Amino acid sequence: MQKLGVGIIGVGNVAKEHIRAYQRNPHTEVVALYSRTRETLEAHAAQLGLSSCTLYTDLDALLADERVHLVSICTPNHVHAAQTIAAARAGKHVLIEKPVALNLADLRAMDAAVREAGVRSMVSFVLRRNPLLRILRRQVEDDAIGEIFMAEVDYWHSTPRAVAGHWMTQKEYAGSVFLMGGCHAVDAARFLVGSEIVEVFALSTKGKGRPYYEYDPTVSALVRFATGAIGKISACMECVMPYAFNIVLMGHKGTIRDNRLWSHKFAGQTGYVEIPTVLPDSGDVAHHPFQEEIDDFVEAILKGLPIQPDLPDAVKTHEVVLAIDRSAETGQPVSLPLKE
Repeated sequence: MQKLGVGIIGVGNVAKEHIRAYQRNPHTEVVALYSRTRETLEAHAAQLGLSSCTLYTDLDALLADERVHLVSICTPNHVHAAQTIAAARAGKHVLIEKPVALNLADLRAMDAAVREAGVRSMVSFVLRRNPLLRILRRQVEDDAIGEIFMAEVDYWHSTPRAVAGHWMTQKEYAGSVFLMGGCHAVDAARFLVGSEIVEVFALSTKGKGRPYYEYDPTVSALVRFATGAIGKISACMECVMPYAFNIVLMGHKGTIRDNRLWSHKFAGQTGYVEIPTVLPDSGDVAHHPFQEEIDDFVEAILKGLPIQPDLPDAVKTHEVVLAIDRSAETGQPVSLPLKE
């Protein structure tokens, strides 16, 4: 089977996890690495054992490298759009870290570029491959809780890296709390309910603990799904607590609360059935299932298989996120899909 050459764009913590996953995949070889400074490149290449990897401080040069078949885009949020468009136009398959874009114009330009180039794409909503979320989706499909009428998903992550002056706290570079991390909750809600979100209404606030955020780091949104179900999706990056990714799914035949199931299928049930599995209970990227994600992406490229979530699918998650941000800013409900 063909071995794919990989170019890594960016050298942060997430990029390291991508590199390790590609190194463990028998069908890929990391052949190129990009960052803005040579010293940074050399240090990370040495740390990760990339002795034969070509180091680039010029992104166009990396994209012109014929050994590179696919790229992972692991840079700060605000440059994802331009880098994705350039990679697609260069004929490279693209794995894009979330968020893919900070505004609707860039989102649509990226989608168009990938479609026109005919390259394969995946967006790193890596929690879709968390074992709990996969189990819960199967339970929903198997009618364990019936038709869902209410869903809640929370992304609460007080990352220690978000200190004063860090790009994560700056609106120009990070975007918003939902673009930074709450998009995982939106994507999980779409994935688990199996229906698109058609309306949102959001409120936001900023507590006293981290006044240096240039955007409100706490947002809660009410949502309506196309099925008629309603829900609540929240994101908080100023909470004083351990990381939490809460999930509640209520159906007319049962309820799911994280890894606990109450179902009509268990006659005589006197308490929740606990599902022993890996939970999405850590914000540490080393805990995330990047290996499964990258293995799926590589196999899909080599065998022509469907990819989930590809960019067109992830566009729907991002439109919901942008609608939530718009509603929080205007104080008005916003309908989807967005028109402008």
